[in-house]
Amino acid sequence: MKDVKPAPNMYPVLQRPEQLKQAQDKLAALQRKTGRKPNILIVLLDDTGYMDPGFNGGGAAVGNATPNFDKFAREGLILSSAYTTPSCSPTRATIHTGQNPLHHGILRPPMYDEPGGLDGAITMPMLLKKQGYVTQGVGKWHMGENQGSQPQNVGYDDYVGFLGVSDEYTEWRDVYFNPEVALSPARFKFMQESGFNHHEVHCTPADKKNCKNLKLIDLDYIKDLDTHWLEVSLNFLDKMKGSKKPWLLYHATRGCHFDNYPNDKWAGKSMARTVYSDCFVRMDDIFGKLMAKLEANGELDNTLVLMLGGDNGPECEVPPHARTPFRGCKGSSWEGGVRGSVFAYWKGMIKPGQADGLFDFADILPTALHLAGVPGAKLAGEFPKDRYVDGVDQASFLIADDHLSNRRSRPYTLNQYFAGIRIDEFKYIWTGEIQNGVVQKGDIGGFSGPIFTESGGAIMFNLYTNPQEDVSIGVRHIPMMTPLMSAGAFYMKELMDYPPQFKIGFLSNNPPMYNLAPEAREAMKKIMEKRGVGRANP
Repeated sequence: MKDVKPAPNMYPVLQRPEQLKQAQDKLAALQRKTGRKPNILIVLLDDTGYMDPGFNGGGAAVGNATPNFDKFAREGLILSSAYTTPSCSPTRATIHTGQNPLHHGILRPPMYDEPGGLDGAITMPMLLKKQGYVTQGVGKWHMGENQGSQPQNVGYDDYVGFLGVSDEYTEWRDVYFNPEVALSPARFKFMQESGFNHHEVHCTPADKKNCKNLKLIDLDYIKDLDTHWLEVSLNFLDKMKGSKKPWLLYHATRGCHFDNYPNDKWAGKSMARTVYSDCFVRMDDIFGKLMAKLEANGELDNTLVLMLGGDNGPECEVPPHARTPFRGCKGSSWEGGVRGSVFAYWKGMIKPGQADGLFDFADILPTALHLAGVPGAKLAGEFPKDRYVDGVDQASFLIADDHLSNRRSRPYTLNQYFAGIRIDEFKYIWTGEIQNGVVQKGDIGGFSGPIFTESGGAIMFNLYTNPQEDVSIGVRHIPMMTPLMSAGAFYMKELMDYPPQFKIGFLSNNPPMYNLAPEAREAMKKIMEKRGVGRANP
């Protein structure tokens, strides 16, 4: 099938008129019944893997039973080819902007008061607010601490969580993991006085300059953050019970990013009795309580629930960690680094099943806006003409009974690179991580391998027959490779027409071909002169 761009600045979409009509009819019937637009609940876990929950082959088999995830996954639509980016902040920004990292510019997680974030972006909560939605965010933010990137300034009516990432608050305090800091008074003081926010925060538009500091996050309070955040979300759901306004609830857990510190209630509760598995069974319990509240409030049949199992693949450099049946880890664009455990649930609206059609986290924004009344090509009117939308409207994929994806191809990104592309079960790559290419001991994972930027030109994998991506079929299966090369060339041109941003990234000696223009070189120079890369020197 041929895919077609809905608008010049939007990624191509497969045309499925019958599926679209069925979905629109179901949505219209529901709105006549309820008298308002549907709610949207997004639950995002941190650093969890494809094979952690039972519905994807994990669960009790790997020492952490997941009865709640499994129940609702099997009553919903399991998306077995749902894609994150290689790391945390890029994925979170992709969910919020409908863009992949090359277009939103957050190429890796900002750490310890580094600049770079959502400032200047058009976001999903911004757009939903325009359509009458109440927007609540809870949990881990990690999309910039500067004023313009804070939650209250990018569309949230209310946000309770932390602005960074959990190890940013804990590892330097821990005498076991970081004794060189924790046992050094001068270094410990340096970390205490560093510019990143050390607290749980409450952000509202009443104060656009700052979020209000709540509790200091230390090695004790880190254990109870997910408990508190659950209470915040449950209170929000109670507050919205019976409301005439639809709502967005974005619940981003602390678990199970390292370092995991189970509290007394959850320590040893998993069969595996590791801090990671104890955390994962706790995440299952949290999800179950959110769903029970929706049911008690009579909102299950008017709420799209997206359970996003991980913002990337397992953090293999810090055990114990998540599991994946695929090659690679967090920090890489191998399947293990970017394929998540994902399902969509909507009582009475989504027919139970499993689909392997392509779904990218960039698709969440266009899909949510379809439910809010801005479907397909209409979304282009919400963005400037020079702002590219990488996401595809997948509302009909989820809601119509046949569950056919509207996405023909899916680009892979890796740091500043357009690294590969997938169509159906075939993945063609020219840039990737060389595992164990530098170190063979110690911290080994997606972030520690070197990156090759050129290949011999014929590396392709069949992800059905070879999910480990260790047998190239590019030469023998050229009839299948040439369409992927064409799709890759198409997107390469898109990147030239809609140039990438580089708000925060890694140091590199290799600019990609679509960023060799003098204008781009000068733009990168200005970024380096303004804020460099990494933390400011003391």
